Amino acid sequence: MERKEWYLEYEIQKNRPGLLGDISSLLGMLEINIVTINGVDEGRRGMLLLAKSDEQILRLETILQTMDTIQMTKLREPKLRDRMAVRHGRYIQRDADDRKTFRFIRDELGLLVDFMAELYKQDGHKLIGIRGMPRVGKTESIVAASVCANKKWLFLSSTLLKQTIRDKLIEDEYNENNLFILDGVVSTRRASEKHWQLVREVMRMPSIKVIEHPDVFVENTEYSIEDFDYIIELRHDHDEEITYEMVPKNNMFSGSDFGEFDF
Repeated sequence: MERKEWYLEYEIQKNRPGLLGDISSLLGMLEINIVTINGVDEGRRGMLLLAKSDEQILRLETILQTMDTIQMTKLREPKLRDRMAVRHGRYIQRDADDRKTFRFIRDELGLLVDFMAELYKQDGHKLIGIRGMPRVGKTESIVAASVCANKKWLFLSSTLLKQTIRDKLIEDEYNENNLFILDGVVSTRRASEKHWQLVREVMRMPSIKVIEHPDVFVENTEYSIEDFDYIIELRHDHDEEITYEMVPKNNMFSGSDFGEFDF
């Protein structure tokens, strides 16, 4: 029988030597394998488990509920955030009001790249927006995650090396396994109608699309924030405000500079 993966998280109530050994022994007696274990928060541990049947997990849950040394906080099929927490030792911050918005700071670029790479590995259409101020590492993180996910990336618009605005793709680039990257500010300020025709064409493809500055993008297109599957916010520090006040709106054919806002 194929084993099924589960995520167990518990908070330590009475820390004592041998506690982890007792829990490991319990899992062993129930014939549940530990795949990965790590601290995921102060006083909390997370485990990825493999079990042959749901009955094993039900037994485990019953026994853990009787223990006064720990308090079980999660026992479920693992979500992406659970896997990231076990792998990196901390949870990704998520907006309390908008559950599809995830927050990172520059010191967490490794976690961000790993998170995006896991999103890229999923099949089918996915629209991801990434917010952040200049030179915080947005484009570099997108590209690094593409490498980790073994995805070929294509810039529809960008300022990474030089200003890039594409209005057509060659035949081999029309591949749903490719990852398409677009800078909402560049496309809004400098793009022609041919570029926007290409953008709409790519948006209809069942592929991964990543859009930097999604708020600027939706203000000048028929798309909305609700169309995005994930919104990622990247800051230099937790208190930094992400603002686009210096970016002129609805000015698609003006000069090459972004006003006084250096993107």
